[in-house]
Amino acid sequence: MIKREKSCGVLVLRRQEDELYVVLLRHRFGGHWSFPKGHVEAGESERQTALREVREETGLTGIKLMDGFRESVEYSPKPGVKKQVVYFLGTTEQEKLMRQEEEISEIMWAPLRCAADLVSFANDKRLLRHAQHRLGLRPAEPEPRPNREEATE
Repeated sequence: MIKREKSCGVLVLRRQEDELYVVLLRHRFGGHWSFPKGHVEAGESERQTALREVREETGLTGIKLMDGFRESVEYSPKPGVKKQVVYFLGTTEQEKLMRQEEEISEIMWAPLRCAADLVSFANDKRLLRHAQHRLGLRPAEPEPRPNREEATE
């Protein structure tokens, strides 16, 4: 029997002069770089979960979620578990980050143009490409068929 889990998160962007930055977190367990996200709690919508998790993991509040961006990623974190993570694209003017020490070992604003080199998983690299396309920073590209290695994290 496969257990299903669902999390939601946000690719949080901030503009500084002519550069866009995105929040990246290094997770204490696993050591991978990714985006703020976490489990949906009872009675929460996807957007409520995403905004709560950003606040808990980064200290950022007042995130404005952009319409027309809802990307879903699925992978198997361990045998018998299928996890779906729904990501939104959001903006903030707040610069100060406050790391959730229990789960996050490092946190930073990374230039959006460099972020794909920093994130650990192929799914996150694809999310960044979709976000850049949504922002008009890159042309659409055909979706490659994922091989088994790319589909798991």
